[in-house]
Amino acid sequence: MTVVQVDDPRRRSELCDSLLGGLPEWFGIEEANAAYVRDVAELPTFAVDDEAFLSLKLHSPRAAELFVMALWRDRHREGLGTQLLESAEAYLCEPGVEYLHAKRLGPSYPSEGYSATGQFYEAKGFVALEEIHGLWPDNPCLFMVKHLPCR
Repeated sequence: MTVVQVDDPRRRSELCDSLLGGLPEWFGIEEANAAYVRDVAELPTFAVDDEAFLSLKLHSPRAAELFVMALWRDRHREGLGTQLLESAEAYLCEPGVEYLHAKRLGPSYPSEGYSATGQFYEAKGFVALEEIHGLWPDNPCLFMVKHLPCR
């Protein structure tokens, strides 16, 4: 399992489209998926073959967002998510980014899959800051942040 940075915009979008389309429990809103597929073409993206990917959005010199991450359900608990996150963090530390945030479905909307997602983020050092209502139509958004151990 080798993480690579995906340089080709078309390949970034293809990975995103394939994985999100195959994971309707997490990515079941067609319009949102189309926006992810469009947006990742222009974002730093890391992948493990066709099995998993992660895209970042840089918001400021000090802060970035884990914009989207997906891996096939049968590849959970194999370390792919950890490897992707470690590669993304190393990439962000190079220019001195200090904070990485992620958004996920909030806990007031019970979901077994998103509960596992939250456990993964917490195990990797993210802290839940606030559940926001109104950011996503009909769904609460949990805002999580991690201080990157770059120095």
